[in-house]
Amino acid sequence: MKLAVISCIHGNYEALNAVLSDIDAQKADQIYCLGDLVGYGPYPNEVVDRIRSLEIPTCQGCWDEDIVEGLNACECSYPSQLAEQRGKLAHEWTNTEIRPDVREYLATLPLSLKRDNLCFVHGSPNSQHEYLLPSMDGFAALERVLSTDADVLFCGHTHVPYVRELADTKLSVTVKSPAQTEGSQQFQAELKRIINAGSVGEPRHGRPNATYVLYDTETTQVTLREVAYDYTKTCLAILEKGLPAIFAWRLARGMEFAERADDPSHVCER
Repeated sequence: MKLAVISCIHGNYEALNAVLSDIDAQKADQIYCLGDLVGYGPYPNEVVDRIRSLEIPTCQGCWDEDIVEGLNACECSYPSQLAEQRGKLAHEWTNTEIRPDVREYLATLPLSLKRDNLCFVHGSPNSQHEYLLPSMDGFAALERVLSTDADVLFCGHTHVPYVRELADTKLSVTVKSPAQTEGSQQFQAELKRIINAGSVGEPRHGRPNATYVLYDTETTQVTLREVAYDYTKTCLAILEKGLPAIFAWRLARGMEFAERADDPSHVCER
């Protein structure tokens, strides 16, 4: 089967529709969504309605959790006080905009999904808020995949797509109990993969194009797709609805945020 994996839509209805059209053109058999349906963008209800109407299996993202559990449920830090103020404004606007049935739907979303040897999460198997960056220590990255009992781990949250093969992270671990004086047990990990789908509605890879992933379950081929769309419509809607103007600025440039944190691995800048 050909699977399409999307993530981090963030209320960007224009981008979602463009990606869904591209997925249809690529003749994907099934779509999976890695969460963050809301936040930043101007159309949270419309995005959720579209995902629900298509019955797309979806994980709960960190923004989805915050709308259900309350602001800063993850207790993440911001790169600056200004960014924190913008995050609170965006949360308050989204929290007011969301319909009750949409909030209830977000509360029902699972933290992970499994399909054969594939696992789907928002951030990592540990948390919706943990960043699986491509620079993560190989041992730690491999542990995240092994903890799911899967060969391929699909994630989002970073808004930057990548494929990481843990082929060179073969471990030979010596395990000894206190009673053992000689000998050991050997453990060797087979090839594992982490595939980040990037972001449909808030790309941060340096271009405004939406991104998603195609995965062939038979050949294991991975294709990172970029989809151009009229992002100016979303930018204008952001301004018209009173959301922070910086959200339109960075959406048009495919930027992460105006102020970069010294250590982005712990930052959840909403």
